[in-house]
Amino acid sequence: MTVCLIRHGQTRGNLERRYIGSTDQPLCPQGREALAGLHPPDVDKVYTSPLLRCRETAALLYPDMETEVVPDLRESDFGAFECHTYEELKDDPAYQAWLDTAGALPPPGGEDRGTVRDRVSGAFLSLATRHRPTDRIALVVHGGTIMTLLEAFEASHQFYAWQAPNGGGYRCRWTGNALADVEKFSCLI
Repeated sequence: MTVCLIRHGQTRGNLERRYIGSTDQPLCPQGREALAGLHPPDVDKVYTSPLLRCRETAALLYPDMETEVVPDLRESDFGAFECHTYEELKDDPAYQAWLDTAGALPPPGGEDRGTVRDRVSGAFLSLATRHRPTDRIALVVHGGTIMTLLEAFEASHQFYAWQAPNGGGYRCRWTGNALADVEKFSCLI
């Protein structure tokens, strides 16, 4: 099965470099404009996070396709760090501890990477069982969701190697137990 992992378009929080994990922000005007008229990969089925920025992106990229919302494909909950920038948080000892563990510890009131990995991986595996090897699916999701899926199922298991720009992502092949032949792409081309 071909899997296209597409990051949502820009939000105001993205422009301001804020942690907006579980905050339900819409696309900003620049984000909508950047996605208008693009040609995303051809797919048979589109899945999306429940958050508005992903649903709006899916509607702009695939206007003639019905999308299915998958709640567990949502972004990490950054708890007390939501809607804040690095500059605002850099002197907070809890923030520094979270950075020092690369997210292994949860932010105050938020999710740790292991919890997110279990949630997102379980959702993906459930979707994968519904498709044939010849199917092509798109997941219009969040940068953290994409990094989590590729860390979990791609051979290198590198989390930070899989950052995707807004409107971009990765095309790969699901082998039944791994994501292989990963290729970066941009809908913005």
